[in-house]
Amino acid sequence: MKNITVAIDVMGGDYGPHVTVPAAIRCLARNPDLNIILVGPQDVVAAELKARRAEPGPRLIVRHASQVVAMDEPPAQALRGKKDSSMRVAIDLVKSGEADACVSAGNTGALMATARFVLKTLPGIDRPAIASVLPTLKGHVLVLDLGANVDCTAEHLLQFGIMGAMLVVAVEHKANPSVGLLNIGEEDIKGNEMVKQAAELLRGSHLNFYGNVEGNDIFLGTTDVVVCDGFVGNVTLKASEGLAKMISTTLRAEFKRNWLTRMAGLAALPVLNAFKRRMDPRRYNGATLLGLKGVVVKSHGSADCFAFEHAIETASDEVGNNVLKRITDQIQLIQRVAA
Repeated sequence: MKNITVAIDVMGGDYGPHVTVPAAIRCLARNPDLNIILVGPQDVVAAELKARRAEPGPRLIVRHASQVVAMDEPPAQALRGKKDSSMRVAIDLVKSGEADACVSAGNTGALMATARFVLKTLPGIDRPAIASVLPTLKGHVLVLDLGANVDCTAEHLLQFGIMGAMLVVAVEHKANPSVGLLNIGEEDIKGNEMVKQAAELLRGSHLNFYGNVEGNDIFLGTTDVVVCDGFVGNVTLKASEGLAKMISTTLRAEFKRNWLTRMAGLAALPVLNAFKRRMDPRRYNGATLLGLKGVVVKSHGSADCFAFEHAIETASDEVGNNVLKRITDQIQLIQRVAA
């Protein structure tokens, strides 16, 4: 396996270098084939490395960037006015070939706008999509789009299906992953016209199209990939995050109700800890901006070191498994058949 270089937007996220730098150091210690470029203000990065008793070297390079994109900054403003931001410089490194992938916990809108402007989309892809995995009864499922494209055409959903399937083929090594189309019912007559047209396109493609799936199918693990537009996908994601938080908070409150429930909680502690590990959102951190001419992974803004490490590993896995080439090849195949 060739060495993989990941550029990290050190200043992105709620905690910035206090999370991104130690996560990078820990990833380097575990993976000898990984190189990292830390992008951010030179003095800030140097101070954080010193605090961690680390220093730059052949596998850990520091690249200065004088500006920072705020978490609430309008994407257009970041794109036009922050050309030397840690986010922009990290993406530029992917464009120039100095890095194979970029990871940022920064402003999602600014990251998508900047990445799309700098890297452009792959041939045959109209719009990039945000893809991430969610836990299911059978393991996990890849869902896209999670918010990049509020209004989509049927052709866009077909492209999302292709990109999602190729990502699963590459990273999870599943030869023929199943693809489901999120709808309000399983029957072909259900849904709006755009979804019905998308179902026809998916059915006529080379993909292993399962058919329509409903919201509960996501967490049952009915398919390996679930496709939807960004509006529906983002609502689904935020609803699932809210539900998980509600369940966790309610369980803690109930077990603390009185001495009897505290004893019951103590007895159930191994089960509760196992449940917590399985549902831990940090294990699923790292949403991919699929469809770009480069690997870009978006970490959750509130990610801790463990979660950000997972985002770095996600980017490395996608590069190592040639996700971009697989998507391009599949798009070309479908275009040849259609012609």
